[in-house]
Amino acid sequence: MKSKAVLELADVKLIAAAAEAEALKNNWAVTIAIVDDGGHLLHLQRLDGAPPISSHIAPSKANTAAMGRRESKVYEDVINGGRTSFLSAPYIHGMLEGGVPIVKDGQCIGAVGVSGVKSSEDAQVARAGIAAIGL
Repeated sequence: MKSKAVLELADVKLIAAAAEAEALKNNWAVTIAIVDDGGHLLHLQRLDGAPPISSHIAPSKANTAAMGRRESKVYEDVINGGRTSFLSAPYIHGMLEGGVPIVKDGQCIGAVGVSGVKSSEDAQVARAGIAAIGL
């Protein structure tokens, strides 16, 4: 039997604070979502000025990254590459860049999803949050 790390509330708070700091540093109005390895929401924060729809998109990106164990951009690239039938994949709703898995010791332990600015900037915010816990 394997042992696996899990996100604790202290980790979630560190990730959220670092992601928020990255967004504020760049004057980006975003929503930040953090989920566990099963895609269950642990944290949601919509910064001032972030579009209301971002509060739905960010958790979807995070869920997709956690459940798929890879960045949500992978799915966007598959679809943009012409495999549009992938849009029918079950339980994958956030197929846009900005969902980044949290990986420790080769295991996905959660994900961060961000929405509100350019997708590459969303991913930048997510990665800054994850970096706060040394991953």
